[in-house]
Amino acid sequence: MTTHPTTVDSEAPVVVRVETTVHAPLGTVWDLHTDIAAWADWNTDVDRVEYAGPLAPGTTFRWLTHGLDITSTVHQVVPGRRIVWGGPAHGIDGIHVWTFQETAPGIVTVRTEESWSGAPVEARRAEMEQALRQSLDAWLAALKTTAEAEAAAETEAVAHAEARAAAGRD
Repeated sequence: MTTHPTTVDSEAPVVVRVETTVHAPLGTVWDLHTDIAAWADWNTDVDRVEYAGPLAPGTTFRWLTHGLDITSTVHQVVPGRRIVWGGPAHGIDGIHVWTFQETAPGIVTVRTEESWSGAPVEARRAEMEQALRQSLDAWLAALKTTAEAEAAAETEAVAHAEARAAAGRD
């Protein structure tokens, strides 16, 4: 039986935690983030993704980011709230946890934490920690920008439809 971690490795040489607030509905943020096959469409740090689903523990996906060819395994999915994946890549064993919390209607706090262990990390801990932090900050910024743009477009479309409907009733 395969064990699926649900938390980062707190004993790893590198653990980075970052968060952001996204002004978009939880469903928009969650759907964008968990459409793994579409990551390269909105996250400029992701060059390619091979993913066939389903979004469930044990599913693997292969992706290219920062020159690293990575095969990750989904470890946990709590729809609308949490996703965990990880795996080895180039001697680095990573565990990546994402949580999503609606703090008010249309406002979501997204938290991500990732642990890295392995010989390359132990050899260059400070450099690896900086690279991981920059990567996660960029990912959150791209997620925020894209989700907020999608939410604004949805709001505009609804307002336009309501205006057209109201004009037709006058």
